[in-house]
Amino acid sequence: MSTALETLEPALSVRQVLGLERVLAGEPEVVAGARHLDRPVRWVHVAEAADVGVMLSGGEMVLTTGVLLAGDAHKQAEYIRSLHRAEAAAVVLGLGRAFPSPPDVMRRAAERCGLPLVVLHRPFPFAELTEEVQSRLVRRKFAAVSLSEAVRTALTALITAGAPLQHLLDEVAQHSGCPVVVTNLAHRVLATAGERPAVDDVLRDWERIARQAWGYRPGHAGTGGGGEGDGWIRAELGGRGERWGRIVLCGFRGDTAVGRLLADRAAEALVLHRMLGGTRAASWEEQSAQSLLTDLLSGVVPARQLLPRARAAGLPVNRRTFVPLVVRGARPDRLDRVLRLIGLPGLVAEVADGATAVLLSLARDQDADALAGHFAARLRQEGPAPVVAAAGARPDWEDVPSGLREAQHVADAVADSSAVLRLPPVVRLKDVHLRGLVRLLRDDPHVQSFAERELAGLLRAADDDLLAVLRTYLATGRNKSRTAQLHHVSRPALYRRLEAIQTRLGVDLDDFEQAASVHIALLAHDAQQG
Repeated sequence: MSTALETLEPALSVRQVLGLERVLAGEPEVVAGARHLDRPVRWVHVAEAADVGVMLSGGEMVLTTGVLLAGDAHKQAEYIRSLHRAEAAAVVLGLGRAFPSPPDVMRRAAERCGLPLVVLHRPFPFAELTEEVQSRLVRRKFAAVSLSEAVRTALTALITAGAPLQHLLDEVAQHSGCPVVVTNLAHRVLATAGERPAVDDVLRDWERIARQAWGYRPGHAGTGGGGEGDGWIRAELGGRGERWGRIVLCGFRGDTAVGRLLADRAAEALVLHRMLGGTRAASWEEQSAQSLLTDLLSGVVPARQLLPRARAAGLPVNRRTFVPLVVRGARPDRLDRVLRLIGLPGLVAEVADGATAVLLSLARDQDADALAGHFAARLRQEGPAPVVAAAGARPDWEDVPSGLREAQHVADAVADSSAVLRLPPVVRLKDVHLRGLVRLLRDDPHVQSFAERELAGLLRAADDDLLAVLRTYLATGRNKSRTAQLHHVSRPALYRRLEAIQTRLGVDLDDFEQAASVHIALLAHDAQQG
């Protein structure tokens, strides 16, 4: 994948500076600190002052002839120590004027401090080296600023166009050339972007990686420290004095300063995106759960490939039993609140119009049926009674997608008639009987033809009122009193409507077989329409 980083010159290290053609002419020799030659060079500074360390800010390569240090071993050692304290990248000493050979005191001090000490055996104009390195650094800094502005412009355009969060992260991943992860303060993954195999590698052991990178404990939002040395670069997300998440570039291969620049631009865009989304937009946590549960339901992505995402999202997955549920008649926030109240870990997200999937994660020794019933009972206490459909508990993660599809099938099978059916608190496949079978067969052309033929007299007239009466009458087991009550009509008025239905369909609803045939046709019609 081509990235914006490819337009940047590589960051200069001490080793790379020593390999420049102009520097090689001076016959450089590394006499101390050879293990630290990969330090980045931020600037080149020519100085003869003995106390030059107080004038540095870190990352400088200091060039000197040492004229003010000759003959004073204490000054020579202190000179090296002051550069080390100032976090200089390296010191280059030109031999000849003050020192005919590398001074042992400076060499030993530099080796102890881990500061690269380089001597030049041939006379060398420092101005040439300064010009070469400074021009390269300036070009790179200009390119980095240009990259930063390009990223900001691209992300702002996406936000202005109303693009979803994922599109913004995809743009950041393209520019950075590495996986991008958005987390909350508890390090739970909310969204990712980048090449799928690379993202999966990051998520596979996310908890351990995050703990090492930032020193956190699960359930705590400590900031920890470090991580950037390995290309793990993060930026905080928040506003008005409150932090609520992080964006992380995972394994960024470019210069750390450029990575920080990209992470900062991305963080600015994500904060703006969230602010403009307002309270109407689903939270990123909900979007993360929705994406995962939708992928599980669809079966397009194998379940085993989704396991790292589930683990990184905070769902316990090791030695667990999973209970797939689909709920109709209750908003996701209500379901999530009840889960928190009763202390059950799980993911909640709307997966279809009016249908919300809930994936519970239980310990192996917990009673899955009892806890599903407890969840349904608490839902009824919190508001209007919803339809809670459940599949059997799945001890194997690979079976979760089929369980979610089964729960959705059960919920859909009773959705149209839940008001007139006597349903248990938790509805299962065995409770939907014929209704479930018809729904499974709804796309069969023979079933469709049968429904059209049986109901033709009502469908041609497009009489929704009579269809509704017929639906209730058959769903209640042909209970006339109950049907009249539910439709708020008198019994004589109901009799007239039933007579009209029988006339148009050419059937006798008192005959069990004819009534059963009409009932199956109506179930098939509703399933096809729904």
